[in-house]
Amino acid sequence: MGQKKILILRFSSFGDVTQCLSVPTRLAETFPEASIHWAIRSDLLSLLENHPHIHKVWALPRKSSFWDLLKLAQTLNQEKFTHVYDAHNSTRSLFISFYLKWINFEISIVRKSQKRWKRFLLFNFRKNTYQMPFSGQRDLLEPLAKWGISNQLPSAPQLFLSNEELENVKSFLPDKPFVALAPSAAFELKRWPLEHWKELVKTADQQNFVLLGGPDDHFIDEIRKIAPDRILNLAGKTNLRQTSAVVKLSLALIANDTGVLHTAEQQGHPCIALMGPAPFGFPSRSTTLILERNLKCRPCSKHGQKPCYNSNFHECLTSITPEEVLMHLHAKIKK
Repeated sequence: MGQKKILILRFSSFGDVTQCLSVPTRLAETFPEASIHWAIRSDLLSLLENHPHIHKVWALPRKSSFWDLLKLAQTLNQEKFTHVYDAHNSTRSLFISFYLKWINFEISIVRKSQKRWKRFLLFNFRKNTYQMPFSGQRDLLEPLAKWGISNQLPSAPQLFLSNEELENVKSFLPDKPFVALAPSAAFELKRWPLEHWKELVKTADQQNFVLLGGPDDHFIDEIRKIAPDRILNLAGKTNLRQTSAVVKLSLALIANDTGVLHTAEQQGHPCIALMGPAPFGFPSRSTTLILERNLKCRPCSKHGQKPCYNSNFHECLTSITPEEVLMHLHAKIKK
Protein backbone atom coordinates (compact mmCIF):
# COMPACT_ATOMS: atom_id res chain seq x y z
CA MET A 1 0.00 0.00 0.00
CA GLY A 2 1.22 3.52 -0.80
CA GLN A 3 1.18 6.56 1.47
CA LYS A 4 -1.66 6.50 3.95
CA LYS A 5 -4.26 9.24 3.96
CA ILE A 6 -6.28 9.29 7.18
CA LEU A 7 -9.54 11.05 8.00
CA ILE A 8 -10.67 11.65 11.60
CA LEU A 9 -14.41 12.24 12.04
CA ARG A 10 -15.14 14.08 15.27
CA PHE A 11 -17.55 16.99 14.91
CA SER A 12 -18.19 17.95 18.55
CA SER A 13 -18.32 18.67 21.46
CA PHE A 14 -15.80 21.07 23.04
CA GLY A 15 -14.55 18.56 25.60
CA ASP A 16 -14.60 15.54 23.30
CA VAL A 17 -12.76 17.33 20.49
CA THR A 18 -10.14 18.58 22.96
CA GLN A 19 -9.58 15.06 24.30
CA CYS A 20 -9.38 13.74 20.73
CA LEU A 21 -6.40 16.00 19.99
CA SER A 22 -4.15 13.16 21.16
CA VAL A 23 -5.32 10.98 18.25
CA PRO A 24 -3.45 12.73 15.39
CA THR A 25 -0.22 12.53 17.36
CA ARG A 26 -0.56 8.80 17.94
CA LEU A 27 -1.46 8.32 14.25
CA ALA A 28 1.59 10.32 13.14
CA GLU A 29 3.89 8.35 15.44
CA THR A 30 2.74 5.06 13.91
CA PHE A 31 2.37 6.31 10.33
CA PRO A 32 4.95 9.12 10.03
CA GLU A 33 4.42 9.56 6.28
CA ALA A 34 0.63 9.74 6.51
CA SER A 35 -1.46 12.77 5.63
CA ILE A 36 -3.96 13.33 8.46
CA HIS A 37 -7.24 15.21 7.92
CA TRP A 38 -10.06 16.03 10.36
CA ALA A 39 -13.75 16.77 9.77
CA ILE A 40 -15.18 18.96 12.55
CA ARG A 41 -18.05 21.32 13.33
CA SER A 42 -17.16 24.84 12.21
CA ASP A 43 -17.53 26.51 15.62
CA LEU A 44 -14.86 24.19 17.11
CA LEU A 45 -12.41 24.56 14.25
CA SER A 46 -10.01 26.77 16.20
CA LEU A 47 -9.18 23.95 18.63
CA LEU A 48 -7.24 22.23 15.83
CA GLU A 49 -5.08 25.26 14.95
CA ASN A 50 -1.29 24.82 15.09
CA HIS A 51 -1.53 21.07 15.64
CA PRO A 52 1.64 19.76 13.98
CA HIS A 53 0.07 16.46 12.92
CA ILE A 54 -3.16 17.73 11.35
CA HIS A 55 -2.56 18.53 7.70
CA LYS A 56 -6.02 19.60 6.57
CA VAL A 57 -9.35 20.39 8.25
CA TRP A 58 -12.86 20.09 6.84
CA ALA A 59 -15.63 22.10 8.53
CA LEU A 60 -19.33 21.28 8.76
CA PRO A 61 -21.64 24.19 9.69
CA ARG A 62 -23.04 24.00 13.22
CA LYS A 63 -26.60 24.07 11.92
CA SER A 64 -26.02 21.83 8.94
CA SER A 65 -28.66 20.31 6.67
CA PHE A 66 -28.62 16.90 5.02
CA TRP A 67 -27.40 18.61 1.86
CA ASP A 68 -24.47 20.15 3.73
CA LEU A 69 -23.57 16.67 4.97
CA LEU A 70 -23.91 15.12 1.53
CA LYS A 71 -21.78 17.86 -0.02
CA LEU A 72 -19.07 17.27 2.58
CA ALA A 73 -19.18 13.50 1.98
CA GLN A 74 -18.83 14.04 -1.77
CA THR A 75 -15.91 16.41 -1.26
CA LEU A 76 -14.17 14.03 1.15
CA ASN A 77 -14.61 11.19 -1.34
CA GLN A 78 -12.43 13.10 -3.80
CA GLU A 79 -9.55 12.96 -1.33
CA LYS A 80 -9.22 9.17 -1.73
CA PHE A 81 -8.64 8.37 1.95
CA THR A 82 -7.08 5.01 2.78
CA HIS A 83 -8.16 5.08 6.46
CA VAL A 84 -11.11 6.62 8.33
CA TYR A 85 -11.41 6.84 12.10
CA ASP A 86 -14.98 7.57 13.15
CA ALA A 87 -14.22 8.95 16.60
CA HIS A 88 -17.78 10.22 16.98
CA ASN A 89 -20.10 7.36 16.00
CA SER A 90 -22.99 9.77 15.45
CA THR A 91 -25.60 9.90 12.68
CA ARG A 92 -23.48 12.39 10.73
CA SER A 93 -20.19 10.54 11.08
CA LEU A 94 -21.84 7.21 10.24
CA PHE A 95 -23.34 8.72 7.09
CA ILE A 96 -19.98 10.00 5.91
CA SER A 97 -18.05 6.82 6.72
CA PHE A 98 -20.69 4.61 5.04
CA TYR A 99 -20.72 6.90 2.00
CA LEU A 100 -16.94 6.70 1.64
CA LYS A 101 -16.95 2.93 2.13
CA TRP A 102 -19.76 2.52 -0.42
CA ILE A 103 -17.66 4.33 -3.03
CA ASN A 104 -14.41 2.60 -2.09
CA PHE A 105 -14.58 -0.79 -0.36
CA GLU A 106 -10.82 -0.79 0.22
CA ILE A 107 -10.96 1.98 2.85
CA SER A 108 -10.03 0.77 6.33
CA ILE A 109 -12.58 2.11 8.84
CA VAL A 110 -12.46 1.88 12.61
CA ARG A 111 -15.15 3.28 14.82
CA LYS A 112 -15.31 4.36 18.45
CA SER A 113 -17.75 2.02 20.16
CA GLN A 114 -20.63 3.50 22.13
CA LYS A 115 -20.47 0.38 24.37
CA ARG A 116 -24.23 0.47 24.68
CA TRP A 117 -24.49 -2.86 26.50
CA LYS A 118 -21.94 -1.82 29.12
CA ARG A 119 -23.75 1.49 29.49
CA PHE A 120 -27.09 -0.31 29.89
CA LEU A 121 -25.66 -2.54 32.63
CA LEU A 122 -24.06 0.41 34.40
CA PHE A 123 -27.02 2.76 34.50
CA ASN A 124 -29.82 0.21 34.91
CA PHE A 125 -28.28 -2.53 37.04
CA ARG A 126 -25.30 -0.74 38.67
CA LYS A 127 -22.99 -3.38 37.13
CA ASN A 128 -19.76 -1.71 36.04
CA THR A 129 -17.92 -3.66 33.32
CA TYR A 130 -15.85 -0.70 32.09
CA GLN A 131 -12.07 -0.58 32.37
CA MET A 132 -11.23 1.48 35.42
CA PRO A 133 -10.38 4.18 36.08
CA PHE A 134 -12.61 5.89 33.53
CA SER A 135 -10.59 7.78 30.92
CA GLY A 136 -12.03 9.81 28.07
CA GLN A 137 -8.77 9.91 26.14
CA ARG A 138 -8.07 6.20 26.52
CA ASP A 139 -11.55 5.44 25.16
CA LEU A 140 -10.81 7.56 22.08
CA LEU A 141 -7.45 5.87 21.44
CA GLU A 142 -8.58 2.32 22.21
CA PRO A 143 -10.29 1.56 18.83
CA LEU A 144 -7.04 2.38 16.99
CA ALA A 145 -5.47 -0.83 18.30
CA LYS A 146 -6.79 -2.38 15.06
CA TRP A 147 -4.20 -0.26 13.25
CA GLY A 148 -1.44 -1.16 15.72
CA ILE A 149 -1.72 2.09 17.68
CA SER A 150 -1.18 2.28 21.44
CA ASN A 151 -3.87 3.65 23.74
CA GLN A 152 -1.22 5.32 25.90
CA LEU A 153 -1.52 9.10 25.90
CA PRO A 154 1.14 11.11 24.06
CA SER A 155 2.85 13.66 26.28
CA ALA A 156 1.40 17.15 26.63
CA PRO A 157 0.90 19.59 25.05
CA GLN A 158 -1.63 18.36 22.54
CA LEU A 159 -3.37 21.73 22.34
CA PHE A 160 -0.95 24.18 20.77
CA LEU A 161 -1.06 27.92 21.53
CA SER A 162 1.33 30.43 20.00
CA ASN A 163 3.39 32.90 22.03
CA GLU A 164 1.49 35.69 20.27
CA GLU A 165 -1.84 34.30 21.47
CA LEU A 166 -0.57 34.11 25.05
CA GLU A 167 0.77 37.68 24.93
CA ASN A 168 -2.53 39.01 23.57
CA VAL A 169 -4.48 37.36 26.38
CA LYS A 170 -2.07 38.69 29.01
CA SER A 171 -3.20 42.20 28.06
CA PHE A 172 -6.60 41.77 29.76
CA LEU A 173 -5.59 39.55 32.67
CA PRO A 174 -4.66 40.57 36.23
CA ASP A 175 -1.05 41.67 36.83
CA LYS A 176 -0.89 39.33 39.82
CA PRO A 177 -0.87 35.51 39.74
CA PHE A 178 -4.38 34.08 39.54
CA VAL A 179 -6.30 30.81 39.69
CA ALA A 180 -8.75 30.03 36.89
CA LEU A 181 -12.22 28.74 37.80
CA ALA A 182 -14.71 26.98 35.48
CA PRO A 183 -17.95 26.85 37.52
CA SER A 184 -20.33 25.91 34.70
CA ALA A 185 -21.20 22.66 32.90
CA ALA A 186 -23.72 21.64 30.26
CA PHE A 187 -25.97 19.96 32.83
CA GLU A 188 -26.68 21.47 36.22
CA LEU A 189 -26.03 18.28 38.18
CA LYS A 190 -22.43 18.31 36.90
CA ARG A 191 -21.88 21.68 38.60
CA TRP A 192 -20.25 22.05 42.00
CA PRO A 193 -22.76 24.12 44.05
CA LEU A 194 -22.65 27.87 43.56
CA GLU A 195 -22.41 28.43 47.33
CA HIS A 196 -19.29 26.26 47.41
CA TRP A 197 -17.63 28.43 44.75
CA LYS A 198 -18.54 31.52 46.75
CA GLU A 199 -17.12 30.05 49.92
CA LEU A 200 -13.96 29.03 48.10
CA VAL A 201 -13.14 32.56 46.92
CA LYS A 202 -14.22 34.06 50.24
CA THR A 203 -11.92 31.77 52.22
CA ALA A 204 -8.95 32.26 49.86
CA ASP A 205 -8.98 35.97 50.63
CA GLN A 206 -5.45 36.65 49.37
CA GLN A 207 -5.94 34.92 46.02
CA ASN A 208 -6.90 36.43 42.67
CA PHE A 209 -9.31 34.50 40.45
CA VAL A 210 -10.45 34.56 36.81
CA LEU A 211 -13.87 33.07 36.03
CA LEU A 212 -14.44 31.23 32.74
CA GLY A 213 -17.70 30.21 31.12
CA GLY A 214 -20.10 30.72 28.24
CA PRO A 215 -22.27 33.73 27.32
CA ASP A 216 -25.35 32.21 29.01
CA ASP A 217 -23.61 31.50 32.33
CA HIS A 218 -24.97 34.62 34.03
CA PHE A 219 -24.90 32.92 37.45
CA ILE A 220 -21.10 33.11 37.41
CA ASP A 221 -21.25 36.84 38.18
CA GLU A 222 -22.64 35.93 41.61
CA ILE A 223 -19.18 34.57 42.40
CA ARG A 224 -17.48 37.76 41.22
CA LYS A 225 -19.65 39.83 43.56
CA ILE A 226 -18.06 38.10 46.57
CA ALA A 227 -14.77 39.93 45.96
CA PRO A 228 -14.92 42.15 42.83
CA ASP A 229 -11.52 43.68 43.58
CA ARG A 230 -9.70 40.36 43.05
CA ILE A 231 -12.04 38.42 40.74
CA LEU A 232 -12.27 38.95 36.97
CA ASN A 233 -15.32 37.47 35.23
CA LEU A 234 -14.54 36.51 31.63
CA ALA A 235 -17.62 34.31 31.12
CA GLY A 236 -18.82 34.80 27.55
CA LYS A 237 -15.95 37.20 26.76
CA THR A 238 -13.33 34.81 25.39
CA ASN A 239 -13.24 32.43 22.45
CA LEU A 240 -12.04 28.83 22.78
CA ARG A 241 -8.37 29.60 22.19
CA GLN A 242 -8.41 32.63 24.49
CA THR A 243 -10.03 30.50 27.17
CA SER A 244 -7.28 27.91 26.70
CA ALA A 245 -4.67 30.65 26.99
CA VAL A 246 -6.20 31.93 30.25
CA VAL A 247 -5.94 28.40 31.62
CA LYS A 248 -2.31 28.15 30.49
CA LEU A 249 -1.41 31.47 32.15
CA SER A 250 -3.09 30.61 35.47
CA LEU A 251 -1.46 29.06 38.51
CA ALA A 252 -3.97 26.23 38.21
CA LEU A 253 -7.51 25.52 37.05
CA ILE A 254 -10.41 24.32 39.19
CA ALA A 255 -13.16 22.96 36.96
CA ASN A 256 -16.34 20.98 36.81
CA ASP A 257 -16.70 18.13 34.32
CA THR A 258 -16.70 20.42 31.29
CA GLY A 259 -14.71 21.26 28.16
CA VAL A 260 -12.44 23.80 29.85
CA LEU A 261 -11.15 21.00 32.07
CA HIS A 262 -9.65 19.26 29.04
CA THR A 263 -7.84 22.37 27.80
CA ALA A 264 -5.77 22.15 31.00
CA GLU A 265 -5.29 18.43 30.46
CA GLN A 266 -4.06 18.80 26.91
CA GLN A 267 -1.62 21.54 27.92
CA GLY A 268 -0.25 19.52 30.83
CA HIS A 269 -1.36 22.29 33.20
CA PRO A 270 -2.20 21.83 36.91
CA CYS A 271 -5.90 21.22 37.38
CA ILE A 272 -8.40 20.09 40.00
CA ALA A 273 -11.39 18.27 38.47
CA LEU A 274 -14.67 18.13 40.40
CA MET A 275 -16.28 14.98 39.03
CA GLY A 276 -19.93 14.30 39.73
CA PRO A 277 -22.64 12.09 38.20
CA ALA A 278 -21.22 11.32 34.73
CA PRO A 279 -18.48 8.79 33.88
CA PHE A 280 -17.32 9.49 30.32
CA GLY A 281 -15.43 12.79 30.46
CA PHE A 282 -12.87 11.73 33.04
CA PRO A 283 -9.45 13.37 32.75
CA SER A 284 -6.48 11.15 32.10
CA ARG A 285 -3.23 12.96 32.92
CA SER A 286 -1.27 13.06 36.17
CA THR A 287 -1.33 16.87 36.11
CA THR A 288 -5.05 16.70 36.98
CA LEU A 289 -6.22 15.80 40.47
CA ILE A 290 -9.66 14.17 40.43
CA LEU A 291 -11.93 14.86 43.39
CA GLU A 292 -14.91 12.51 43.54
CA ARG A 293 -17.07 10.47 45.90
CA ASN A 294 -17.50 6.72 45.73
CA LEU A 295 -21.29 6.45 46.02
CA LYS A 296 -23.57 3.52 45.13
CA CYS A 297 -25.71 5.80 42.97
CA ARG A 298 -22.77 7.07 40.94
CA PRO A 299 -22.38 7.31 38.01
CA CYS A 300 -26.07 7.78 37.33
CA SER A 301 -26.28 8.98 33.70
CA LYS A 302 -24.19 9.59 30.59
CA HIS A 303 -24.17 13.39 30.85
CA GLY A 304 -25.61 14.05 34.31
CA GLN A 305 -28.95 14.77 32.64
CA LYS A 306 -31.14 12.52 34.81
CA PRO A 307 -32.72 13.59 38.13
CA CYS A 308 -30.77 12.90 41.31
CA TYR A 309 -32.41 10.11 43.35
CA ASN A 310 -29.97 10.22 46.24
CA SER A 311 -31.80 11.04 49.50
CA ASN A 312 -28.91 13.42 50.17
CA PHE A 313 -29.50 15.47 47.03
CA HIS A 314 -26.45 15.96 44.77
CA GLU A 315 -24.18 14.34 47.36
CA CYS A 316 -21.55 13.43 44.75
CA LEU A 317 -20.60 17.12 44.51
CA THR A 318 -22.06 18.83 47.59
CA SER A 319 -19.92 16.60 49.83
CA ILE A 320 -16.72 17.94 48.23
CA THR A 321 -16.05 20.91 50.50
CA PRO A 322 -14.39 24.23 49.66
CA GLU A 323 -11.84 23.53 52.41
CA GLU A 324 -10.87 20.25 50.71
CA VAL A 325 -10.50 21.94 47.34
CA LEU A 326 -8.40 24.75 48.82
CA MET A 327 -6.10 22.28 50.54
CA HIS A 328 -5.41 20.55 47.22
CA LEU A 329 -5.10 23.88 45.40
CA HIS A 330 -2.38 25.05 47.79
CA ALA A 331 -0.54 21.76 47.26
CA LYS A 332 -0.77 22.21 43.48
CA ILE A 333 0.45 25.79 43.54
CA LYS A 334 3.42 25.00 45.80
CA LYS A 335 4.77 22.34 43.43
